[in-house]
Amino acid sequence: MLPAARSLVVLSRPLVVTAEADVLDDLVRLAATAGTELDVAPDAGTARRSWATAPFVVVAVDALPGLLRARLPRREGVVLLGRDVDDPDVWQRAVAIGAEHVVLLPDAEQWLTDRFADATESFGPVGALVAVVGGRGGAGATTLACALAMTASRSGRPSLLVDGDPLGGGIDLVFGGEAHRGVRWPDLGATRGRVPAAALDGALPRMAGLSVLSWGRGDAGAVPVEAVRAVLAAGRRCNELVVVDLPRALDECSRAVLASATTVLLVVPNEVRAAAAASRVAAAVAVLCSDLRVVTRGPSPTGLTGVQVAEALGLPLVADLRAEPGLDAALERGEAPGRRPRGPLGMLCSALVAELLPPVLEQAA
Repeated sequence: MLPAARSLVVLSRPLVVTAEADVLDDLVRLAATAGTELDVAPDAGTARRSWATAPFVVVAVDALPGLLRARLPRREGVVLLGRDVDDPDVWQRAVAIGAEHVVLLPDAEQWLTDRFADATESFGPVGALVAVVGGRGGAGATTLACALAMTASRSGRPSLLVDGDPLGGGIDLVFGGEAHRGVRWPDLGATRGRVPAAALDGALPRMAGLSVLSWGRGDAGAVPVEAVRAVLAAGRRCNELVVVDLPRALDECSRAVLASATTVLLVVPNEVRAAAAASRVAAAVAVLCSDLRVVTRGPSPTGLTGVQVAEALGLPLVADLRAEPGLDAALERGEAPGRRPRGPLGMLCSALVAELLPPVLEQAA
């Protein structure tokens, strides 16, 4: 099981009311799969202490008589765990205790696991998902993706940087973090169903204060699209921003990312051939996302401007990024891009963070 998270807010634990050891063993196992623990009450008297505050309550049928006598107040989030689908009284008893659902094991194992995970993670709206793709090879998409995630994290917005290119050599190299311990994509290839956000957050390596999910340097293998969707969904539940660096050659996983992205940034050098290549990438990407924008990058050998490139592509221009002295040398040294807040790249990323993420509400003194 993946380790617990560092920063996710955890509510009270789900409550289970049962005195049957076999039933309790099954529920503890499902809770462990969800990355949480349970409060266990063998009877109604013990359950009363956390009945109102538990985020989710599972009542086994053996505890029903005591609960009915105790007349605990009705509340949301109560589930009755039955023994037999043909029990004619189970539905009436569920209504009597105010249960919203009646479930049976093993049929409801995945449903209960998901509910346990949901109940123990406190989160608001899911984070923004920004995909960055180059209009041609060497366009600077990886540099922009890293700098954007770094800038958001540095400004106090929890962020996750995701390597979407299995043949790119590993985005952790940008940070000099190839030796950092933590899970990489090959470790998550067997992921199925819902991934607890807290567990994912705690398992990923931190590089320059940022959570990073990278490919390694070995055989990339294949990660099923279901695993990609599950991991990204978990990342969005515990981060305000998820940035994915995508390859130009779109595979099934890349298409799944684009379909979920809130914004896609196409990075294009101010060159005629780059603009021509980017037009094909833009055509493939545009059918999968609703917000595709272009970031152009100078200098141009022919005087072509970012405005002209954007007009040729028929896309809104985010910015025409000026060259940043010393950036290439810093990247070779494993220094993450975007470290200079007043450099062209840092200023662009700060503007993007301000636009793409909701403002931080100041807490009252």
